[in-house]
Amino acid sequence: MDGLNQIKQKVERKNKRSFFTFLIFLVISTAAWFLVKLSENYVTQTTFRLQLEEVPADKCVSSDEQSVKMSLNIDGFHTLRYKMIRDRFVTIPLDEVSYRLENNNTYSFSSQYVAEKVADKLGINASDITMNDAKIYFTMDALKSKVVPIVLQSDVTTARQYGIYGIPMLDPSSVTIYGPQEVIDTIKAVKTELLTMNNVSQNFSATLPLDLLGGQIHSDVKEVKAEVQVEKYTELDVEVPIKVTDSLKMRFFPETMSVKCLVAMRDYASISPESFSVAVDEQQLKAMQPLLDVRLASWPPTVQILATRPDKVEYLIVQ
Repeated sequence: MDGLNQIKQKVERKNKRSFFTFLIFLVISTAAWFLVKLSENYVTQTTFRLQLEEVPADKCVSSDEQSVKMSLNIDGFHTLRYKMIRDRFVTIPLDEVSYRLENNNTYSFSSQYVAEKVADKLGINASDITMNDAKIYFTMDALKSKVVPIVLQSDVTTARQYGIYGIPMLDPSSVTIYGPQEVIDTIKAVKTELLTMNNVSQNFSATLPLDLLGGQIHSDVKEVKAEVQVEKYTELDVEVPIKVTDSLKMRFFPETMSVKCLVAMRDYASISPESFSVAVDEQQLKAMQPLLDVRLASWPPTVQILATRPDKVEYLIVQ
């Protein structure tokens, strides 16, 4: 029995070796067949979608996406790569291509630009691509234009005893925008994106993108530089005389308005009561009301008003 078992084991080992040898040759021959097939060239008809970008600010493309047909003459390796691409589209920046006006609002450019973009995407030569059409046509219409100011949107907090000095300087301060007439007519200014800074104690500058309403409007200018001055401030109390501008001689009780304000240290010495003016309600004066409303009418643009008093005064007309 032992001899019979040994014979069976030898036969099984021999059969296993034969089977594995067969598998190895099968794998090698299959791989060789695939290599031969993949090295051959194949012609594949396909369609790629085009997305037009970098459209001139004063124009709009009626359809910024279209499809073009082409033939790919490529080997099996690149054919497999092509088959694995799900999103078959390429972008064409119009600022990089030479397009020409055909008639009215129809433009065209050479389809060779598309072939080069597809070739880059697939890792092949542009000569391996045959475009069905020699030119790509698209429609581009002129937009309405308007010059509007730029408004800085900011949320800036300064350090203790510091404040923003004056109005931030914007470069540029205005911009030409383009868009449909119904949109352009509603726009009075273009805002920047929000400028956020905390605990500021010195001058600073920032470059901010413009808010172009999510693409509803266009502009050649995409961003603006803001220069912001920051100064140390101190409190100042000023007694401003209450006066009227007509020929009436009048006395007011009290005769001055007390103004509490914040003044930049650089301006402290130059601020005086003459830097402010107080106005009375002249309609109440004409009606001979016993008390007149008073308000602070003007003050230096860099001064921050904290409080004023009184808000009403008695008066006496002097004959």
